[in-house]
Amino acid sequence: MNEDAEVMGAHEISQLSGQAQPADRQAIRAELDRRTNGQRLTPAQRRIAQCMIENSAQLGFLSSMELADLANVSQPSVTRFAMVLGFDGYLEMRRFLRSGVSSEDNTVDEGETNRYQAAALAEAGNLAELAQSLTDADLIDRLGQTLAASRPLAVLGLRASAGLATQFAYFASKVHPDVRLLAAGGSVIEDQIEQCYAAGGRTLLVFMMPLYPRETVRLIEFARQVGMKVVLISDASFTDHDGTADFLLTARVNSRLVFDSYAASSMLVSVLLDAMCNNMNGEAQKRLDLIDRSSKKRKVFVS
Repeated sequence: MNEDAEVMGAHEISQLSGQAQPADRQAIRAELDRRTNGQRLTPAQRRIAQCMIENSAQLGFLSSMELADLANVSQPSVTRFAMVLGFDGYLEMRRFLRSGVSSEDNTVDEGETNRYQAAALAEAGNLAELAQSLTDADLIDRLGQTLAASRPLAVLGLRASAGLATQFAYFASKVHPDVRLLAAGGSVIEDQIEQCYAAGGRTLLVFMMPLYPRETVRLIEFARQVGMKVVLISDASFTDHDGTADFLLTARVNSRLVFDSYAASSMLVSVLLDAMCNNMNGEAQKRLDLIDRSSKKRKVFVS
């Protein structure tokens, strides 16, 4: 049967709308989150999901072509997304939605939130999840010791991860005597890793957010072959780190908008910086004091 064989007229939709209770935004959002948990959606699939949330009241009565037009994607993309959600096709998904989706746990009323508010609320949830994962303070302390002891300390982050690596390296360089940022890509990074090891560095801190670049994976393997330990910071979906990294810390990435956001990962940067400073025997504070006096003398900042 063609996906659009059940296209209804406006009068029929109106009659059915009076009989079936439309799913609310929060219920649709919760159902989508449940069905896509652990999966990475394409940009087209994200647009479809957002259109489903924004048009929750009519969703059970839209044809696949109508939903495709709203999301500005192709009709086959809508059908494929329905299958990603676990349905045999769009018609099965529509029947499910038409039967009514309910949300029993409405701790936060998102019925009137826009997509940007919803994304921010999701990040708050990611931070709460991260807080629960940081219960092992001893592990964080050991990571801090490892980072502090590596002289030099190599920090790797390519593509989407370059910003997190740069953020860590910028602040770490204020307290650590030798931080080397590896963010340019290319075979020259292998040279830099070898130089770090020859200079005494024994740790490579790696930020690897999705999509995971093959180049990053190869550089991790190269660093371990050289003899360096690898501390890997990645997203919560990345768990297969055996043989890839010596230490793994994860934080959930927010994929509600067109591009991912990394609030929880950025928080991990601050956690690692704090742990490193705590394991520098007062050296970190001395360096910060020197930097503070120097910046005031040179009037680097407005205030």
